[in-house]
Amino acid sequence: MSDRLNIAVVGATGVVGEAMLQILAQRRFPVGDVYALASERSVGKRVEFGKQSLVVENLSEFDFSKVRLGLFSAGASISDEFAPKAAAAGCVVVDNTSRFRYDEQIPLVVPEVNPERIADYPAAGIIANPNCSTIQMVVALKPIHDAVRIRRVNVATYQAVSGAGRSAVEELARQTAMLLNGRPLEITGPHKQIAFNAIPHIDTFQENGYTREEMKMVWETHKIMGDDTIAVNPTAVRIPAFFGHSEAIHIETENKISAQEVRELLRNAPGIELLDGRETGAYPTAVTEASGNDPVYVGRVREDISHAQGINMWVVADNIRKGAALNSVQIAEILAKNYL
Repeated sequence: MSDRLNIAVVGATGVVGEAMLQILAQRRFPVGDVYALASERSVGKRVEFGKQSLVVENLSEFDFSKVRLGLFSAGASISDEFAPKAAAAGCVVVDNTSRFRYDEQIPLVVPEVNPERIADYPAAGIIANPNCSTIQMVVALKPIHDAVRIRRVNVATYQAVSGAGRSAVEELARQTAMLLNGRPLEITGPHKQIAFNAIPHIDTFQENGYTREEMKMVWETHKIMGDDTIAVNPTAVRIPAFFGHSEAIHIETENKISAQEVRELLRNAPGIELLDGRETGAYPTAVTEASGNDPVYVGRVREDISHAQGINMWVVADNIRKGAALNSVQIAEILAKNYL
């Protein structure tokens, strides 16, 4: 392992980019020089890295041969253009966009689930970070799948607006303030009100009637778990929470497993906090437990009364931290320790 690694954070002025810088500092990642990169319109702005204040540089003019690692979170089109250039310059890219997730030669990694796939990074010099809703789900599914093999997953997600970026956070705040002050709400175009609402539409609709967000959970689960026989049936819903995704997950297993056995598996699994009481408040929520914290929280574990080999559970996580920035940094930590 190199003592210190120079790192570039691409999309440093975004919600996820800022979280990447914060987490790198919090976890005392062995950094040398850190470069904050963004588009030309953000050049000269400052972002925080621990006790330092970094000046944002122009991504299009940056020489990636100066860094060993690049954490990308600036959109798929940006990654499409710049990630291969960075890799060609000797920079290992951890990409948080959807651009490379389905490329067969590029590993798609959740460190608690398939860290061994990080070893495949030399094929393209790129490692893909999964979708936020997939990450928290597979962290919870992995120990159960290893024990009794999961055959089918029904999942409904309740996703915070921060998954759509800073502008969506600001829009929820605007709508909420207007409604609470008795002012009429103006919504332009075909969009639905998000304040005090639930919208069953994230990303574009596909020919099969599912949205792309829902299909991401299908494709990515198969690739990460290394098992494309797992049937995944998702419904993705946007709700008026700022940070933290929630998921109601219903699984069917090949072999019978009790709720108590599931609790024991989850209690001992990496990256999971089990909070599974039956009293009021003895369960995790996105706001009170997940937001601002690193673990995937699991509660409401119970046997499915409608299926002999079914298990139900409630899973929450911070979509910006574990669902994006933290997962990227964890990948970077394994790269730094074992490969670079």
